[in-house]
Amino acid sequence: MADKLQLPPLQALVVFEAAARLGNFTAAGNELGLSQPAVSQRIQALESRLNAPLFERRHRGVQLTEAGHSLYLIVRSSLNDISEQLERTRRKRNVLRIDTDMGFASYWLLPRMERLQALIPGVEVQVTTSPNDYNFRDSNADLAIYFGQGNWPATQTQRLFPEVVFPVCNQEIKQALGQHNRAEALLSHPLLKLPETHPQRWITWEDWFHQQQIYGQSHSASRTFNAYSLVIQAALEGQGIALGWQPLITPFIQNQQLVQCGQQVRTERGYYLISASNKPASVQQEKIKAWLLDEAWGFHEQATPISVI
Repeated sequence: MADKLQLPPLQALVVFEAAARLGNFTAAGNELGLSQPAVSQRIQALESRLNAPLFERRHRGVQLTEAGHSLYLIVRSSLNDISEQLERTRRKRNVLRIDTDMGFASYWLLPRMERLQALIPGVEVQVTTSPNDYNFRDSNADLAIYFGQGNWPATQTQRLFPEVVFPVCNQEIKQALGQHNRAEALLSHPLLKLPETHPQRWITWEDWFHQQQIYGQSHSASRTFNAYSLVIQAALEGQGIALGWQPLITPFIQNQQLVQCGQQVRTERGYYLISASNKPASVQQEKIKAWLLDEAWGFHEQATPISVI
């Protein structure tokens, strides 16, 4: 009979991994559905068992000690192996998972789900979303669609849509702006935006104004939302002017709920179709990849000319 493994409670290792990865006990608790004291208690119990500190407690978070870093590498690798094995088991249940962000899922993917599902009858399609940048090591998805530069390690990427952006507003604000769409006129209305990211992940209002040769603008009435769906909802309600990303904004333009009220700009960033480079694709994955690329091509064929940064 094999010897019993000398392990601490597995939940303590899961809590430790989350705290080490996020660098914050509160954030780890939020991810795992635990309170900050509960996270701290499990970490302390693990440190007592090992008779070694795993974290340096700091004012704005925690940092791994040398012993903590060594343990994290092992725990992270082991949990990833478990996750991948569970994923292999899941694949046998005829499930295809697509990871993306909430904006793309809501405004582009979900309206096409019936056609996507028809390509792979009998396969359960799962769509999961995250506000964070794509991380191959943390993803168990068969396919992913994320916004960025297309340079994620250990992946194959194909760009579906470039970053094409222009200001949008509802009909009432459009009438107030007049017919000339002067960029300076936008500053007389609240600017709706997403939080800034470091490094920068997408065009900001400052970038857009720079393209219009307007610098150093100050706008205290700006409103920031942590989800793009909230930005668009605020624009629909006439709370201000938003930056609209194609193809997410296209349905609102087509039904005239929102109208373009400024020049388009484009970058080399965009939405990319992502798959693992070290795993053979299934027949179902290849069907969905080909369909997604065809859908994106159809959109480009219908798109109007755009100005380039």
